[in-house]
Amino acid sequence: MTAEQLQLIFQSAWAALPTLLAAAPVTLGYALAAMLLGLPLALLVALARLSGVPFLRWISGVYVSFIRGTPLLVQIFVVYYGLPSFGLTLSPLVGGVLALTLNAAAYLSETMRAAILSVPRGQWEAALSLGLTRRQTLRLVVLPQAARVALPSLGNTLIGLVKDTSLVSVITVVELLRSAQLVIARTFEPFGPYLAAALIYWVISSALAWVQRRLEARLARQG
Repeated sequence: MTAEQLQLIFQSAWAALPTLLAAAPVTLGYALAAMLLGLPLALLVALARLSGVPFLRWISGVYVSFIRGTPLLVQIFVVYYGLPSFGLTLSPLVGGVLALTLNAAAYLSETMRAAILSVPRGQWEAALSLGLTRRQTLRLVVLPQAARVALPSLGNTLIGLVKDTSLVSVITVVELLRSAQLVIARTFEPFGPYLAAALIYWVISSALAWVQRRLEARLARQG
């Protein structure tokens, strides 16, 4: 690669940077929205899989198996292009967030289920013997301990969601990757914009990983 080619790549990446930086909050917003919406759903699914009701265990197991066994891109197509067949038309914003949320919830539910199971059974028995109900025991005793166990996996899921948001570009959402594609369509120089987009993804993921490590260290000191 010649010096002129390197200079062209650098110039194209630098020229694309303002457009890509403007789209970065959209990418982060999609990831955070899917995480915040997916966590309550994941907890419900995890509790359903741990319940003594066979139907709840079965339906939650099917949901997790389906989501984990199919590509996220196919799930986005099903939500955005498939639901209109049933009279439910979603905007790209809602369709993208919904698909990411359903996907994240399935993986997060397994994390939550494992974290809840990691809490010793004696914790349940001690809380119940003190007069707490099962719901109070879950909320006040078990979930705080499970959250510490689940934190590393939760952080990894959020970082994964940041990268997975690139797939919503297929339904015309102008996030980071889509912005890079639009720049390339104008300049016909792909390497620079894609490289700049990759660096922004890396910076966001590194920042989230740093926050995760800080939270883990703080919880370890409190523990």
